[in-house]
Amino acid sequence: MPERLEAGHTVVLDQEPDYFKELSEYLEVLSNSQRLKILKTLEKRPKDVRMIAAEINTSYENTKKHLDKLIGMGLIRKDVGLGQQTSKGVHPVWKYSLVAGAMEAVVRNLGIFSNMRINIDDADLKKRLDEVREAVEGEITGKKPMVILLGGIDDGKLFVLEKEDTRVGRVDPTKPESADLSTDVILSREYSSVSRVSKPHGIFRKEGQNFYFEDRGSSGGSYLNGTELQKKQPAVLNDGDLLELGKGAHGARLLVILP
Repeated sequence: MPERLEAGHTVVLDQEPDYFKELSEYLEVLSNSQRLKILKTLEKRPKDVRMIAAEINTSYENTKKHLDKLIGMGLIRKDVGLGQQTSKGVHPVWKYSLVAGAMEAVVRNLGIFSNMRINIDDADLKKRLDEVREAVEGEITGKKPMVILLGGIDDGKLFVLEKEDTRVGRVDPTKPESADLSTDVILSREYSSVSRVSKPHGIFRKEGQNFYFEDRGSSGGSYLNGTELQKKQPAVLNDGDLLELGKGAHGARLLVILP
């Protein structure tokens, strides 16, 4: 499928019926609030059908149908586990758990679909896309500002921007104490075009209701929607912006998600 990325973060795709049919099916699975609650309840540990049904307050049969849909999407898996102790002993049960990276993948996919302005002629499909994204952000991410890494070894990794100032850069093994692993946007050493976080490539900054990104003098440079940013000059960010740190295979592309 041909794809072209232009300034202004527009993705142009051929109008292939199969693609949009699959997108519609994807949205249909995620548009159900019970399924989103299932994903949320499986975040911490695996559970069996009865445990899940009790937590989302629905029947065993409905819960099973929702689980089958989520398995079909590749978001959860089931493995044999042990049920609770009863008078007849302990019996094996199917336990359901999240596939590694499933939550991040959902947010990433919806962020790309809705923010990068994929050409969709169907108005109803556009509306459903916006509704599903809003529901997912409400149930799963809590409508927090974040960036999603696109491409490379950590493709799909999600970083929440929780502080007023958030540094971004490549991990620095020589100065591990210089990074706050819980809040800084720290990239793997494979993204070698990105400056180390000890002398950060850049900083995300929140001022009032606005978010900015400032390149702190990196050697690889920073590009917002294809336009190179001036060093140490804050640039305002908008929902759906594509921020590139460095260029080429060893750079990092970050999709900006702002509620």
